Amino acid sequence: MIEAQGRWVIYGSFAIAFLLAVVPMPHWLVFARPEWLVMFLIYWVMALPHRVGVGTAFILGLLLDGLRGEIMGQNALALVVVSYICLNVYQRMRNFSLWQQAMLVFILVGLSAMIGRWVQSFGSSHPPSLHFLISAFCSAIIWPWFMVFMRATRRRFRVT
Repeated sequence: MIEAQGRWVIYGSFAIAFLLAVVPMPHWLVFARPEWLVMFLIYWVMALPHRVGVGTAFILGLLLDGLRGEIMGQNALALVVVSYICLNVYQRMRNFSLWQQAMLVFILVGLSAMIGRWVQSFGSSHPPSLHFLISAFCSAIIWPWFMVFMRATRRRFRVT
């Protein structure tokens, strides 16, 4: 019963991330939207690497591709790379301070966005820009409070 409850908390958090990914925003603020799905994925991989991993990241990426109408596999590739890196460093990341974790989140979200831009560049003639770093920066700024909230949620619902 408790394991099933924990599973629904994880699924629910990813559902919230999908909703936050498509919430309408003013045009001038779209570049500053935090990458919520990447942040939730980083948190769950770091907290429960035995339950959330590369397979989960692949499925979430395909769902995000369909939701946003982007090239199929673009977000899947980016999320798989991020989750693989997180799986390799999660023990060290747990010992970092919240601001050190935020720096790593900046790097991981930036890498995810860079992979997405790279895949999009194959079928587009748009000039490259560094606007995706604004989103990575916003995600990193939010991370300490996000981490505290998610840890409290995980403990409240006893997700193990």
